[in-house]
Amino acid sequence: MSPSNNTAASKSVPDRTAGAPLDQAATDHVVEVRDLVKTFGKLRALDGVTFSAERGTVLGLLGPNGAGKSTLVRILTTLLRPDSGVARVAGLDVVADGQRLRSLIGLTGQSAAVDELLTGRENLELVGLWYHLPKREYRRRAQETLDLLALADAADRLVKTYSGGMRRRLDIGASLIANPPILFLDEPTTGLDPRSRNELWRLVRERVGAGAAVLLTTQYMEEAEQLADRIVVIDKGTVIADGTADQLKARTGGATLEARVTKPSDLERAVAVLGDLSPTPPRSDAEQRQVSIPAGEGTDLLLDTGRRFQEAGIPLDDLGIRRPTLDEVFLSLTGRSHGDAEPSSAEVAP
Repeated sequence: MSPSNNTAASKSVPDRTAGAPLDQAATDHVVEVRDLVKTFGKLRALDGVTFSAERGTVLGLLGPNGAGKSTLVRILTTLLRPDSGVARVAGLDVVADGQRLRSLIGLTGQSAAVDELLTGRENLELVGLWYHLPKREYRRRAQETLDLLALADAADRLVKTYSGGMRRRLDIGASLIANPPILFLDEPTTGLDPRSRNELWRLVRERVGAGAAVLLTTQYMEEAEQLADRIVVIDKGTVIADGTADQLKARTGGATLEARVTKPSDLERAVAVLGDLSPTPPRSDAEQRQVSIPAGEGTDLLLDTGRRFQEAGIPLDDLGIRRPTLDEVFLSLTGRSHGDAEPSSAEVAP
């Protein structure tokens, strides 16, 4: 973990070489959470959370604001103690083995945690020094990271002169410089421009391709779909869904075939055409001049439908297969849009 992100970590030096490989026993499930509970007064932030993450994959952790995501990340990165349950990372208990664990993880929190009185280069080199990297090595990695995150031109300026986006990129670089085998990225691209976001996506894919495990929380559904091999959805402190993006989308009803007629007077005939193609009655929307059916057969169904509309002499403005988005999945699972919070919820632990 980047000590700049963790007050506890900054007080002690990791006792293993940065970037050291995981023990073989820890390579199947590098993150294991079972029946995890955490309360703050009357608020039950985590209520029996159970899931696991594997080596060489990205696990996307989604949920409304206040669902417990950041509380969970803080527990897994040794910043917060659970009330009960089991949490292991790289086979190490997050409470009993916290000191050893900190040398195996990198953390980027929701807000940049860098030293404003140092330059960007000094911030990164200091992290390498804390991880016992040789001087030549941490200087090389610092420069590579500055180049990667488009900070090379500002490398020797004090961080207090950086913009918010620049500080965010530097913070991300601090969590990566030691090549940790497990990365916790808590909304890492918030505040980043599209170019920087794409660069971070590329870097995450490279680390995962090299065998690292990544746990990612994000407010961007596109980011989860692009990066996550598996997605866990948390709401009100409990896991309400777990699967790939396609598996979660299938829970909302899967893909649909949609046809939009040119003339409103053709809508009833369009319903009849699609009614012959599906055991499920078509759904129609007179205002949108649209009719739809489930699209289990995909492309073949699309081609057959186009032919039938042509034979029936029904002109169309649009015809296509529409697949549910992760935003729609999220709304279906939680009853509210991503980012909406329960009035009494608290996302960040005090």
